[in-house]
Amino acid sequence: MSESSEPSEEKFQNPVAGFGVTFKAMFKKRLTEQYPETQKVTAPRFHGRHQLNRHPDGLEKCVGCELCAWACPADAIYVEGADNTDEERYSPGERYGRVYQINYARCILCGLCIEACPTRALTMTNEFELANTTRESLIYTKDELLAGLEEGMVDTPHAIYPGMDEQDYYRGLVTGAAPGTERQAAVSKGESKQDNGHGSGSAREVDA
Repeated sequence: MSESSEPSEEKFQNPVAGFGVTFKAMFKKRLTEQYPETQKVTAPRFHGRHQLNRHPDGLEKCVGCELCAWACPADAIYVEGADNTDEERYSPGERYGRVYQINYARCILCGLCIEACPTRALTMTNEFELANTTRESLIYTKDELLAGLEEGMVDTPHAIYPGMDEQDYYRGLVTGAAPGTERQAAVSKGESKQDNGHGSGSAREVDA
């Protein structure tokens, strides 16, 4: 066989090999997903909508450090921190996330933000249905991202567990709200101490 004939054989074999892949796929069973009637089951570590977590007594884990915003390659996270006070406490530490927003029109769900979070305040859920009709509705606020209350929790703001400090919270020594814990008035949100009538030692159920 001459050298001049080898290029022509390659030109003939390449298309045939390509069509071979097509013919194999033609006889495979087709996979049809009945979405949204049948919900798709995601992997346990699927990167979906974010969630801001709480300590077992209801205080927020976010300390407003903004490391998640710095780590975001899409500039989708906006955080404003503020100082806690004894009269209005949202987290065990000195600061908390006063404003927290995630723009899902920008977010690429890469998970770098949760890797940067030093307190495990930010995690990702399995929720993937994030489509909406306006850009504004794709900007999730703190109220939408904050985890709901579970049994033994009291809604923020409220006092730290008596005798405990910030480090005790992260060691897992706090397993629930102290007996008699009451919700404080959120003065920074316009609430009045006189009008604060929903302080209670029992948990209030809210949507996650």
